[in-house]
Amino acid sequence: MFNVTKKSIQWGNDTLTLESGKVARQADGSVIATYGETSVMANVTYARAPKPGQDFFPLTVHYQEKYYAAGKIPGGFFKREARPSEKETLTSRLIDRPCRPLFVEGFKNEVLVMATVLSHDLENDPDIVAMIAVSAALTISGVPFMGPIGAARVGFTGGNYVLNPTVDDMQGLRNNPDQRLDLVIAGTKDAVMMVESEAYELTEEEMLGAVKFGHDAMQPVIDLIIDFAEDCAKEPFDFHAPDYADLYARVKAAGETEMRAAFAIRDKQERTSAISAAVATIKAALNEEDLADLNLGAAIKKLEASILRGDIINGGARIDGRDNKTVRPIVSETGILPRTHGSALFTRGETQGLVVTTLGTGEDEQIIDALHGNSRSNFLLHYNFPPYSVGEVGRVGSPGRREIGHGKLAWRALQAVLPAATDFPYTIRLVSEITESNGSSSMASVCGGSLSMMDAGVPLKSPVAGVAMGLILEDDGRFAVLTDILGDEDHLGDMDFKVAGTANGITTMQMDIKVAGITPEIMAQALSQAKDGRLHILGEMNKALSAPQGFSEYAPKIETMQIPTDKIREVIGSGGKVIREIVEVSGAKVDINDEGIIKIASSDAAAIKKAYDMIWSIVAEPEEGMIYTGKVVKLVDFGAFVNFFGKRDGLVHVSQIANKRLNHPNEILKEGQEVKVKLLGFDDRGKVRLGMKMVDQETGLEITETKEEPTEA
Repeated sequence: MFNVTKKSIQWGNDTLTLESGKVARQADGSVIATYGETSVMANVTYARAPKPGQDFFPLTVHYQEKYYAAGKIPGGFFKREARPSEKETLTSRLIDRPCRPLFVEGFKNEVLVMATVLSHDLENDPDIVAMIAVSAALTISGVPFMGPIGAARVGFTGGNYVLNPTVDDMQGLRNNPDQRLDLVIAGTKDAVMMVESEAYELTEEEMLGAVKFGHDAMQPVIDLIIDFAEDCAKEPFDFHAPDYADLYARVKAAGETEMRAAFAIRDKQERTSAISAAVATIKAALNEEDLADLNLGAAIKKLEASILRGDIINGGARIDGRDNKTVRPIVSETGILPRTHGSALFTRGETQGLVVTTLGTGEDEQIIDALHGNSRSNFLLHYNFPPYSVGEVGRVGSPGRREIGHGKLAWRALQAVLPAATDFPYTIRLVSEITESNGSSSMASVCGGSLSMMDAGVPLKSPVAGVAMGLILEDDGRFAVLTDILGDEDHLGDMDFKVAGTANGITTMQMDIKVAGITPEIMAQALSQAKDGRLHILGEMNKALSAPQGFSEYAPKIETMQIPTDKIREVIGSGGKVIREIVEVSGAKVDINDEGIIKIASSDAAAIKKAYDMIWSIVAEPEEGMIYTGKVVKLVDFGAFVNFFGKRDGLVHVSQIANKRLNHPNEILKEGQEVKVKLLGFDDRGKVRLGMKMVDQETGLEITETKEEPTEA
């Protein structure tokens, strides 16, 4: 009934297995990849013809994590997987980015890729397994895909690179000084296609070494997929790239002059309008048959690319007049919003980000429900890209994949320099509002985010800046690496390579390639230019702000205290009664964790002190010989019970009340009276013994010498 193909290799510390022919047999390509005990099923289907009038390649990638894979039931009311999580969205992008450029040029049939996590061993992250499964499924499906690709994760500890470190090794790198890198790489046998990383001030040489290590390490995976496909691949789809050379010649003749004049305009809005006018001129000169040709859009884009790319590769100026290494003019401003905790406006050429920092308490931490377990994050970064930022109208809705991806990239760049939670017990939320965009708004978010946090008083280890690099790579091998690319250079170029970091090293690196990969030589030059650009941007940022400022008066103040873990129950009280009372009486927020660390937050210092004193009175132990202010709570024949330390009571024996004989304590004391008492010690049963007669009741000072009155006969 089944025609199963199964291949395995030993890869790193576990066995990698590919299997097809048993599950999802109606899909064009279906592969279950298993690494350790993590399994991902990838299914590929594609349309046999493009939709009429469609002039783009509709590739859709969905990565799904099923909770049953880790033996869990989803949280919430509905108890089923709902909208994609951030991890699922980011992994979908990881799969899409290296695969998309490898489809044959001109192929516009719809392709659907679905990767489903079936089993998770809580050690091997399913994202790498999913990329391998998808690569294998595409390779055997018959779709015109020039793969396969391989993928790997690279760690860096003790000066050594590590292949496919475990999930636990990659969790919370900021709090793990021994692990300095989480890099995901994908590529073909000959070249690197995609890099995504979170780093801790690694040098350019160390990052380049990680890329080379990962590319070498994935080669057995590529060989396995090829061997696997030889046994089970379907017949290739009969597709021939369209030849529109004649159409392109007519397009070029009709509008090259106007298009070249348009690209000579340096202002983005004026240039965009002129390009639209040039396109209209071209269409006006074409006949109806040419206008109906589905390759018309590709021909016009080819003309635009030839003009932009040709000028640069031949040593001419870029479309805004810069050379290949110059960063656009930068203006940095901080503290521009009066009531926010921190704010910055970062402008680089025609790209601008308004980044705002809000400081919160432990209650504001994000709880992340993932396959490998729940975790909390005290650093959030949200990126927004409204249509007006590029002068367009459009639908405004929830964040899309691009916004989530750009926000995570900026998050990776900045979190490496954050202080430890024990040193700075705040939840930090950054919001980047992109108000203008013409190239690398994510890197503007990094620069603005660094300035905004320093404006809010966050003690960053170092300021962070980022820059986007581009590439023009010709068929004859000539290339040009571009610093601080424009939107058109990204759109018509061959690479989008973003590098961010401090003056000491790289904190994140993201690379997407639109051609069949790049060489180590090109990457080394891009990293070198990126370092120069980053240092220049940091210098410009320092003109606005070079060190953290004081806290805003509107930001909460947080004081941290540590209590013994066996006292946590007493502070919380039955059903939370005690801690609720502390919050109500003091007016401060109180957060306590399982390690006994308490965070007290309020914008009012008096409220923090009140809560601190209330908690201290519960957890502290009274010291023998110390003098305390207490209140008489009960009088008995043999003495007075005094509440002197939080909820703790002690007995003042009748002989210790005054320097004279008393028949009953009520001769001097009454219930509710405030008195000064000295802790004399504890009796055999642990009961507290207090004294009054040796303490001056007015000053609260101990009387050094006492003179007893004679006892009556």
